[in-house]
Amino acid sequence: MAKVDERRVPSWHMKGEILGTCNCDWGCPCNFDAPPTFGYCDGVYGLVIREGRFGGVDLGGVRFAWGGHSPGPIHEGGLVEVLMLDDASTPEQREAIQTLWNGGGVGSPFDEFASLRATPLGPLVAPIEVELAGMDSRFRVAGGAVFDLALTRVKNPVTGEEEELYLDKPTGFTSTRSELGTSEVSMFVSHDMSFDLSGKYAEWAEFSYRGP
Repeated sequence: MAKVDERRVPSWHMKGEILGTCNCDWGCPCNFDAPPTFGYCDGVYGLVIREGRFGGVDLGGVRFAWGGHSPGPIHEGGLVEVLMLDDASTPEQREAIQTLWNGGGVGSPFDEFASLRATPLGPLVAPIEVELAGMDSRFRVAGGAVFDLALTRVKNPVTGEEEELYLDKPTGFTSTRSELGTSEVSMFVSHDMSFDLSGKYAEWAEFSYRGP
């Protein structure tokens, strides 16, 4: 992939929280460099930036999401992916996020996903509502795409009590420490794809990204 024009991508950084869900078994085989549970992957990430900048653009409070379908293991490419931007963000903030999402040398994790993307869709600009509470968080998108994700911890099958589970992965590029759980609700619908991942794998983590 061609490197981006550095004059167009200034110094940037962001910290915040990321919520994810996919169709695989709990733990997600991707975390262990294994094939997806059912041979393909449907999933969505929602991100909330607590603090960050893209050149002169303040990214604090920006919310966005991307979701997509991979016909096989994600590392083999072929991703069909849609970007969802919050209509409460400014045009400059939305342009910054889309520039990062396009990849091409901007830095991790955006470069990794962009290099695997065969069909980019969007961006869709829609209202995004978030309730952050760790593994009790909720992330909603409405408009050109509909996404509703409510997280919870995995329940012990014998006692019914919540299990607190973590994955530490220093080489992870979306996060290095994730709390693993499940989705009480996980619905995604757009003009191009739709899936119901309710009761499937979900995760929550803090992230810290910056440009190269």
